[in-house]
Amino acid sequence: MNATVRRIDQLTNILAPMAVGQIMTFGSAVIGCGFISGWNLVSMCVEYFLLWKVYQKTPALAVKATLKVEEAELKQLNIHKETEPKSQEAAHLMGDKDPNIRELEQEQEPSCASQMAEPFRTFRDGWISYYNQPVFLAGMGLAFLYMTVLGFDCITTGYAYTQGLSGSILSILMGASAITGIMGTVAFTWLRRKCGLVRTGLISGFAQLSCLILCVISVFMPGSPLDLSVSPFKDIRSRFVQTEPLSTIPTEIPEFIFTTETHMSNGSVSTDVAPEMNLNSESIISVSLLFAGVIAARIGLWSFDLTVTQLLQENVIESERGIINGVQNSMNYLLDLLHFIMVILAPNPEAFGLLVLISVSFVAMGHIMYFRFAQKTLGNKLFVCGLDEKEVTNESQADTSAV
Repeated sequence: MNATVRRIDQLTNILAPMAVGQIMTFGSAVIGCGFISGWNLVSMCVEYFLLWKVYQKTPALAVKATLKVEEAELKQLNIHKETEPKSQEAAHLMGDKDPNIRELEQEQEPSCASQMAEPFRTFRDGWISYYNQPVFLAGMGLAFLYMTVLGFDCITTGYAYTQGLSGSILSILMGASAITGIMGTVAFTWLRRKCGLVRTGLISGFAQLSCLILCVISVFMPGSPLDLSVSPFKDIRSRFVQTEPLSTIPTEIPEFIFTTETHMSNGSVSTDVAPEMNLNSESIISVSLLFAGVIAARIGLWSFDLTVTQLLQENVIESERGIINGVQNSMNYLLDLLHFIMVILAPNPEAFGLLVLISVSFVAMGHIMYFRFAQKTLGNKLFVCGLDEKEVTNESQADTSAV
């Protein structure tokens, strides 16, 4: 089910950027923004309608099952206590209170300090429960994958624009990444059937890291703007406090503009333009390797994501799934926030190569955590390809129930 939903998600990711990219390239940015706004409004209405239909067709969603069990247990306990005979001495020792005093105690509300500390207690309890889960390292490994600039977000898109890529080309690249994402969901189902769930995560992580080596190589290839002499922290104060207004009138006009215009007016192209053309062809090498690695790594990324999601669903008890998923999402968003802070500190294109190296390092640390989890789970059978004992038991039970 997870793989099927993810395929639908990736299929929409193919069509959406291609459509918007072509509209903004051959139309205008205003038309593209209007199309996105209208599509979001229509999608919101459809989503709410589908949620309402699911809620109507499943009445059990309106009642929490755990509350029912707890209420039944409390009722049985109260009935058992009420039927037991009490002596006067026992009643005195137990301290039975007047019904009016009991009602006053129930009406008392918690103090303001207690209410303010409640979110922190919830946060602490959630983290303790998350840490004690057997899939803790797997979840942390997935969270570390969010600390990366190697994705089709606004950061990588902005860098692509600085390297001369157009919106139309970027939309095609996004569609290609969605196709590889669908391939990752197919690979997940096949690998799980052949090698088991835990080993699927290992193979997916190895595939992702292997593809990201292309991104590391692109940092040092011709055309890469990496320049370690330009410190990303040099003008950090001027980014937040603007001391002088920016000048809109250029003081100096490059000389090559006049040279180009002069030769073009004579009806011929000078050889002075040739070095720029060669420079552009060289700059494509670095950015091409970067996006080739990002697109190819989506196969391992989405397969690994599905693996950890499935592990969380299968190994966390039902009463704690909401808490564990909440902590997991908070960790994902926290690492995602850190990667935006990293870009704020180093926004210049010359520092993007450093961001790539840091991103690959965090991805590697995440997969090392998952490797430790797999080693604890499988032990000596880590590199023996085959279904896990738990999965074999579940499949045999499913076949028996089907018969």
